[in-house]
Amino acid sequence: MMRILSWNVNGIRAVEKRDFVPWFKAEAPDILCLQETKARPEQLSAELREPRSGTGEAYHAYWASARKAGYSGVAVFSRVKPKSVKPLGIERFDSEGRVLVAEFQDFTLICAYFPNSQDGGARLPYKLDFCDAMMGLCRGLVQAKRHIVLCGDYNIAHTPIDLARPKENEGNAGYLPEERAWMDSFTAAGYVDSFRHFHPGETGHYSWWSYRAASRLRNVGWRIDYHCVDRGFLDRVTTARIRPDVEGSDHCPVEIVLA
Repeated sequence: MMRILSWNVNGIRAVEKRDFVPWFKAEAPDILCLQETKARPEQLSAELREPRSGTGEAYHAYWASARKAGYSGVAVFSRVKPKSVKPLGIERFDSEGRVLVAEFQDFTLICAYFPNSQDGGARLPYKLDFCDAMMGLCRGLVQAKRHIVLCGDYNIAHTPIDLARPKENEGNAGYLPEERAWMDSFTAAGYVDSFRHFHPGETGHYSWWSYRAASRLRNVGWRIDYHCVDRGFLDRVTTARIRPDVEGSDHCPVEIVLA
């Protein structure tokens, strides 16, 4: 069994002050993917740079940081050392620290922080270019007979049941028609939203809540964090769930278990 957690921490230095390290030690996942770390490794405590489980087991830690200080960034902590870890390989996205690609024995893990399309779709072209790059990366891996797990903050609520107030948000970033259309094309191309596979049609499951108006307390949220896998790997996924019990960020972790 392998447990893979993914969490947009909205600043790893901020979440460290909210008991991230004790949580991580107790949780002890096989792999933890983080998004929006907003830091370079040299800015972090030794406990974050060299993470360990509660039993003292060392994790292999990998970081991709943005050039811009305090912005974006992803990380992967893994019990098993990957065969290789690299960024996406496209400068306009790597300069924002958006992707780590880790090769394991049975699959390729992609930890991704998709861009926010911003108010009025100001960054929508950049976002859609990133989405297309993700599609191309996944397609190339699958064509090379590799299974994929694409996890992270997609910044897209796919369907009306993936956010509490779809009607009111039809013109807002993360629920724009172009973003939803890309998710349609991605899933149609053979990539499965693992949570929806196990929870089809269920409402009220969200992974992000605004800090305003007690949104989390009232569960007025969006499901924008995913683990998607290629269809050929789906039979290895035994569990997919959202962890709203874990606080410390405006997002909560999402989790899958592989057999």
